[in-house]
Amino acid sequence: MLDHFSVMVRDLPASAAFYDAVLAPLGGRRIMEPGPIGYGVDRPDFWLVPAPADADAPLESHIAFTAPDRAAVQAFHDAAVAAGAEVLHAPRVWPEYHPTYFGAFVRDPDGNNVEAVCHRPE
Repeated sequence: MLDHFSVMVRDLPASAAFYDAVLAPLGGRRIMEPGPIGYGVDRPDFWLVPAPADADAPLESHIAFTAPDRAAVQAFHDAAVAAGAEVLHAPRVWPEYHPTYFGAFVRDPDGNNVEAVCHRPE
């Protein structure tokens, strides 16, 4: 059900050192960096994202759910809109991630960034 998850961190080097240590026994390792650091076993599915410079800014989480097809991403988006969610990004292809990455992003009632993503082509 989960595709990937990210957390904002105030001290990226300290958090990276921590996750380097604790994820290694589980088979996790740094797969992508610089900027956000992506950890995983085969692909990045856990991300550390630098927090905004404003020390009082809330630290939002990002959670992406795997959708079986693009129609499910659209249905996720439509259900979120019906539930009153703020739309961050309407469903579309995100070629900067990979050529068939199709996702929609909304904000949940607590301000977290929630996504549905399908990695399959149409």
